[in-house]
Amino acid sequence: MNRLLVLIFVVIIALPLAANLAGVDGADPGAENRELASFPSVEGSMTSPADFASRFALWFDDHFGFRSRLVRWYGETRLFGLGVSPTSTVIKGRGGWFFYGEDGSIDDYAHVDPMTPDALENWRAATTRARDWLRGRGVAYLFFIAPDKYVVYPEMMPTTIRQVGAVSRTDQLYDTLSEVSDGSDSSGRFAVDVRPPLMQAKTSERIYHQTDTHWNDRGALVAYQIIVDALRRQVPAVPPAWSREDFEPVTRDVEGMDLAGMMGLTRVLREVDLALVPKRGRRARVVEPAGAGPMAEEGRLVTEIPGSSLPRAVIFRDSFVSRLVPFLSEHFSRAVYLWQNDFDADVVSQEHPDVVIQEIVGRHLYGFIPSPELVPK
Repeated sequence: MNRLLVLIFVVIIALPLAANLAGVDGADPGAENRELASFPSVEGSMTSPADFASRFALWFDDHFGFRSRLVRWYGETRLFGLGVSPTSTVIKGRGGWFFYGEDGSIDDYAHVDPMTPDALENWRAATTRARDWLRGRGVAYLFFIAPDKYVVYPEMMPTTIRQVGAVSRTDQLYDTLSEVSDGSDSSGRFAVDVRPPLMQAKTSERIYHQTDTHWNDRGALVAYQIIVDALRRQVPAVPPAWSREDFEPVTRDVEGMDLAGMMGLTRVLREVDLALVPKRGRRARVVEPAGAGPMAEEGRLVTEIPGSSLPRAVIFRDSFVSRLVPFLSEHFSRAVYLWQNDFDADVVSQEHPDVVIQEIVGRHLYGFIPSPELVPK
């Protein structure tokens, strides 16, 4: 009997390797929200046998036989059997809602550890120096904080996570920047708070994805309209924002999005995507990198409108701007989107924009420290 048990155990643990030897790849790249390791190349990239061995181990961990099926089974057992998220990266909310749980998210939702006066002064210095340096070159400046999903939908967060403070870091920073004024209506208030219109919009329809970290088309449209209206107060040559009537609302049943992928359940969870399809053609085209889509999460993404004389823009951003790109790009002859939170004066000098937008998602106020010294005096 003991020998039989040992034999069964050996067979079970040998199955993944046997599957690989038989040519079965256990990976399912579309089911996880990350790039899986590739098989190590032996031509010019290996520095030692140990280097090859470590890269092979990473490849095998991502591709051993039946891997995707085991990951899915584990996720399904935890989520549907035990009612908990299979990973600390994702928070299981109420009513089929999921939330991102890392990168400062829980602290941000709970309003713990408020910013110190020195930290707020550093933010004030960084943003006002950017505004003043740009103004000296005739360039408009706009700053905004993208609200995480739990900011707009706190009622869908689990009751096990409680808010311990009354004021968020986003509240603190907006209050600080609202005090910055030089007596000019056009440039004294450069920080735009998109939260109030989003809170109003959510009363009539869902504006964030349930299985994704970000806003959907309908939430992005609301934020975009506020941003463009604020830009036009500084640069009237920026065209008016597209209205809701310029789009046809559609619903699409799609696979689970980024949070589902973090749990290995992209193929299991479904999402009703509340999309907006433009009734008129969009003119802006991605010119860099070649072949990329407007919502591609590239470090540098450039759009242009052929033959346009509209203003030019540089946008410092993170992932929340990705869904804004198709909307915003229609307002600029050339728009350069850079995946970074810090201001970059060299890029501004090279691009000669008429508008600079700086965006940061609220949870990054816990990990990102701006550098005023990056802005020339």
